[in-house]
Amino acid sequence: NSYGMWKDQNNLQEPPLDGKGPIDHYDFREDDDHYYEQAGKLFRMMKADEKQRLCENTGRNMQGTTLVVQKRHIRHCYLADPAYGAGVAKALGIEIKEVDMADTYGARG
Repeated sequence: NSYGMWKDQNNLQEPPLDGKGPIDHYDFREDDDHYYEQAGKLFRMMKADEKQRLCENTGRNMQGTTLVVQKRHIRHCYLADPAYGAGVAKALGIEIKEVDMADTYGARG
């Protein structure tokens, strides 16, 4: 959601169901901060040629997307593994130092 269009509307949620304890929607962000761990582990298991193909395929398939989206994806890849982020950045022709790693969106503008 790059443009703030789609937001949670908690006032429209269905009431919790009663089971062997409440059945409801829970915010997974409350106890899960390992968003990039699994992707990083998979990347590190790959052989060098597989990593290169992944980065090149990603770069090729992101052609036509906005720079903001490209930088955000580079940041996500970097958080999984710095070499992954650098590889995708290279494939997109973007300097990794141009990506604001502190910005949760990876770029603004």
